[in-house]
Amino acid sequence: MTSSPSVTGGPANAGPTVSRMQLGARLRGHRIAADLTREAAGYSIRASESKISRMELGRVGFKERDVTDLLTLYGVEDQDEMLALAREANRPGWWQAYSDVLPTWFLNYLDLEQAAELIRTYEIQFVPGLLQTEDYARAVISIGHGRGSKRELDRRVELRMARQTMLARADSPRLWAVIDEAVLLRPMGSRATHRAQLESLLTLTDSRVVRLQVVPFSAGGHAAAGGAFSILRFALEEVPDLVFLEQLTGSLYLDRQEDVDQYAAAASRLIIEATTPERTADVIHRALRNL
Repeated sequence: MTSSPSVTGGPANAGPTVSRMQLGARLRGHRIAADLTREAAGYSIRASESKISRMELGRVGFKERDVTDLLTLYGVEDQDEMLALAREANRPGWWQAYSDVLPTWFLNYLDLEQAAELIRTYEIQFVPGLLQTEDYARAVISIGHGRGSKRELDRRVELRMARQTMLARADSPRLWAVIDEAVLLRPMGSRATHRAQLESLLTLTDSRVVRLQVVPFSAGGHAAAGGAFSILRFALEEVPDLVFLEQLTGSLYLDRQEDVDQYAAAASRLIIEATTPERTADVIHRALRNL
């Protein structure tokens, strides 16, 4: 019989998606240590091999009874930590309160975002959501959801502002944002809204957790010409780096190492091609003068 391995628990702000990924990875580790196939594990809980695969990838919810039966099969004596993680995996995050106005795929992203240690993002059209002012956010959201009710629009804006509070946490993730120069020049909302957004970005150039860079037009074609993306890194060893690509009607998550490496390389090239963080304020001031 084996005891539960010594592992570092997740951050207090980790939500159900991250907890499922942690729990799934640990269950997989115990199954492999017990030298059992997914088929044998599935038989023990009256489930298919594919369900065990989805559980180990953190893509389904967990029943405590199933977790208990699997841990017993794997010879794990100390099950308390794993069962606590199973309960956490089934507890909705605060962002679930907005499920009436947001699709599941984006709620899952919010869960991952809140638990990240480092977020690297590149934007070609808008200021990143985590850095938007309220009026700017309302203008951006209105583009895609202008036909919704005022209440729906208000709730979407409210959620975007709530997301930003994580940057004030003591354990805030670090945000490394690279934006195309077009973002600074593209009108969004009124002239006053545009100006206020640029001034807000100016204040962020001195932030302890935000690093902001701008890819100038003079850079020409560059490494991320394909579009916007975000790379999330976690302090949890069981949760791999993820690339997030938002699309018109959904999203794409990439966690294969070769895919993540390719996007990480593109992010590194962007950082080199962009103006240095120390020069970002100069670029924003120039955009303000052109308003």
